[in-house]
Amino acid sequence: MSEAINIHEAKARLSELVQRAIDGEDIVIARRNKPVVRLVALPPDVVERQLGWAAGKIHHVSEVDAPVVDLDAAK
Repeated sequence: MSEAINIHEAKARLSELVQRAIDGEDIVIARRNKPVVRLVALPPDVVERQLGWAAGKIHHVSEVDAPVVDLDAAK
């Protein structure tokens, strides 16, 4: 178990403690010199990409290339 850091000191050094946790260190935060919480990094999100997930869902509309009709001039 690593040395406990009091809450007041942890607030002053939060950025440093977060980086140490990301680097793999186990950070223990104490209240009145008694350990109360442990700061650990979350595992990285692993997103598996799927090729072709939108197949058949996207359709090309041929009217997109048609000239734009000015509705005000048609009146």
